Amino acid sequence: MDVAIHRALGLTDDEADEIIQILGREPNHLELAMYSVMWSEHCSYKSSRLHLRRLPTEGPHVLVGPGENAGVIDVGDGIAAAIRIESHNHPSAIEPYQGAATGVGGILRDIFTMGARPIAIMDPLRFGPLDDPRSRWIAEGVVSGISGYGNSVGVPTVGGETVFAETYKDNPLVNVLCLGVLPTGRLVLGQASGVGNLAILLGSSTGRDGIGGVSVLASAGFADEETDAEKRPSVQVGDPYEEKRLIEACLELLDRGLVVGIQDLGGAGLVCATSETASRGGVGMDVDINQVHRREEGMEPFEVMISESQERMLAIVEPSDREEVMAICARWDIVASEVGRVTDGHDLRILDGWAGEVLAQVPASSLHDSAPLYDRPCAVGAERESMRSHDPAGLPAPSAQELADDLLDLVADTSWVWSQYDHQLFLNTVEGPGGDAVVLRLKHPDTAEDTGRGLALTTDGNHRWCAVDPRAGTALTVAESVMNLACVGARPLALVNCLNFGNPEHPEVMWELSESIDGMAEACRAFEIPVVGGNVSLYNESQGSNIDPTPVVGLLGMVDQLDRRPPGLTLVNGGRLLVLGPETTQLAGSRWAAELRGHRGGELPQLDPVMHTDVAELVRGLVVDGFLEGVHDVSAGGVGVALAELCVSSGIGVKAARIHDHAELFAEGPSRVVACVSPTHLDDVIARAEKAGVPISRIGAAGGDRFWIKDLLDLPLADLIDSWRRRIPEALGAGTTQG
Repeated sequence: MDVAIHRALGLTDDEADEIIQILGREPNHLELAMYSVMWSEHCSYKSSRLHLRRLPTEGPHVLVGPGENAGVIDVGDGIAAAIRIESHNHPSAIEPYQGAATGVGGILRDIFTMGARPIAIMDPLRFGPLDDPRSRWIAEGVVSGISGYGNSVGVPTVGGETVFAETYKDNPLVNVLCLGVLPTGRLVLGQASGVGNLAILLGSSTGRDGIGGVSVLASAGFADEETDAEKRPSVQVGDPYEEKRLIEACLELLDRGLVVGIQDLGGAGLVCATSETASRGGVGMDVDINQVHRREEGMEPFEVMISESQERMLAIVEPSDREEVMAICARWDIVASEVGRVTDGHDLRILDGWAGEVLAQVPASSLHDSAPLYDRPCAVGAERESMRSHDPAGLPAPSAQELADDLLDLVADTSWVWSQYDHQLFLNTVEGPGGDAVVLRLKHPDTAEDTGRGLALTTDGNHRWCAVDPRAGTALTVAESVMNLACVGARPLALVNCLNFGNPEHPEVMWELSESIDGMAEACRAFEIPVVGGNVSLYNESQGSNIDPTPVVGLLGMVDQLDRRPPGLTLVNGGRLLVLGPETTQLAGSRWAAELRGHRGGELPQLDPVMHTDVAELVRGLVVDGFLEGVHDVSAGGVGVALAELCVSSGIGVKAARIHDHAELFAEGPSRVVACVSPTHLDDVIARAEKAGVPISRIGAAGGDRFWIKDLLDLPLADLIDSWRRRIPEALGAGTTQG
């Protein structure tokens, strides 16, 4: 074997030896290319699979858990919800517009390959600081890519997050979540069955865009702009109009029962779709490379097999249904080619003509589920112990002017991002971007009949917490998601995760990943939430520097009776301001300490799952019963930022007399919400809190045109609103960047 070839393809010497053992011979170049993409970190999870097994994945309503294209939950009334989250971090760092756009396209296919119609997209985004020109260029391109693809394909982008921080300079995180609904009877899995059945390739023609995208981009860090420019051919190019036709064609095929199994072509392209469907079905497959419709001349077999050209699906079809399948595809202007046939045995064979030369022959399962499993060394970083003992409680208290400046620095309006997205498509959106969680009407996918219930979604992550303590920080992130759902009257159903970490070959990064997974597992068990899917994005490093550990959580919830809008981030004149939940003054991991004082140490506030559940249940009941005029969870920025966001979203000031210092104002301890309650409901809310055993603090009232906290700060509301509105638009422009 030519050692240089396998190394150039990203395979180690040990992996190359293992391939020889599997095949009983040396692989040829095509076979090496197939293994290189399927055994890449992105496709095989070879560094994380060992740890992911510790997550709880079962629940009474789970129809499909991890391992398929999307998780599927039974939500009643004969309806299922499919949910998936993915990352497109590395492509977006190289080519922001296309990287983000094709991230949207890929997550949509993950959903409708299960038989579900995509109904909502969420986009948790993280960029470098606003004062960095390259970070601004990436942010503008990413937002344009998401809006350009999502708006055109006709699926609303209903929420997400936008974070700017030094740790993401040159290494943005572009995570995308999609939710779909389907009749439970239409659920289909990505597996092949039935010897003699056909594998039909649907959608766009195959080109050289995206060749080796996952192995080239997602299994290595970034060095510099010149090196990154060389990787641009590995970024896929998307066509949302082709995707829209593909959605409709595939759903019609599924509705008519013409598909035995179906799989999207994303990472690793055709080799992934053919090997995974064959392996899951316990069958073999022959693929005629000449039948793959292409848009470029002279493509080599390995290029055809590993190309990540977008908007493509592989459908397993019985021969008797072939003509009807082709007719439906033609009606939707979708090109369809018979490229494969299901065989007995277990080998994936690549042929040069049905009766021609065998170009490659490998066990399908060896590509799909026999990739190396690494137990990489884990070690606590040398600086972490000193961080823990370096608590921000010792920082000097700010003056009144410093405190006012700090608050202004911590507020920013992210509507520049989400105002570019159409979030009202399908007219399902009850609560859209800008609040604690999204709420969508749950309609039956067959009849569009309103069930009177709602689905709620939130995405959350906090790199500051996880930089201090990845285990506790991840548990706190899950808890925040639970509280966000409670603020819109929803109970949690299922969780998906996107685990964004640095180089797994660094022991401290593997320790962070392992600890984060344990924190997520502990929180999910405590809150009885199954993890139904996820994604691991590693090698998020640039110029030798790893990003802070950033697990992102996507949580799906149910609103059992959707007869009113949730109160949202609203104040009313004369409303009483309450903090529901335990008091805290710990500043470790807070935005105030990390962003404004450069202090990343200390010990995070402890999560009490029982107390957190009690607070969430209390808040959910108060929202459902209409006892709150406004509500906002306390998280990033503490009570101070929660109050400020309530003020700027409603145009009403506050007077608070019972917040005593900067620690009470900016601490980010869990299990707390700020609530605005009308005087007529105040006694009822207090009584319900006391009955639930939930601490309650009366901190002031809403009204006037100032943000006033006794003995701490006094700001004109107009100044707060002006600072909130200007920061992001002034940095990023009018939002019209197009790639």
